[in-house]
Amino acid sequence: MTTAAALGFLKPEKYAAVERERRWLCAGLPDLPVLRAEAIEDLYVDSSRLRLRRATPIGGGEPILRLSKKADLAPDRRLITTLYLSPAEYALFAGLPGRMLRKTRHYYGAEGATLSVDRFEGALAGLFLAEAEFADDAAMAAFPDPGFAVREVTGDPRYTGGELVRSGAPDEEG
Repeated sequence: MTTAAALGFLKPEKYAAVERERRWLCAGLPDLPVLRAEAIEDLYVDSSRLRLRRATPIGGGEPILRLSKKADLAPDRRLITTLYLSPAEYALFAGLPGRMLRKTRHYYGAEGATLSVDRFEGALAGLFLAEAEFADDAAMAAFPDPGFAVREVTGDPRYTGGELVRSGAPDEEG
């Protein structure tokens, strides 16, 4: 487990937020009303924990451009620092060496969480992962597994974006 002190943060709450998240492997998109969707392009910068993201709303709208850095505290918690970028700033970072991951994220209504399902593209086509983000530990603990999920993969590092872009979709046993 990585601690904020080991990362060199004097006051992590001042510069980073705690992201509470659970993830599930899915067989496909659920048969639920989609609240919104976005096309996501993530550049995982080589030799770093940096991720450059372009999230473009499906159906129109300006893309959200950001540079993030995550530091794991536990399988379901991490510190995340995010900078929102102008198109010119994004273009400066887009030239960095790294690996690109593309997916479409679909958002659904859920009590006490932000619930989404990612449909991956390219070499990861056919992979669907749901994730739920929570405001606090109590909401995360109380949230039931979605009925459409195959199994929870929160504790399996093979299902993190950085590992998926490096190693591809995990071979499933059984």
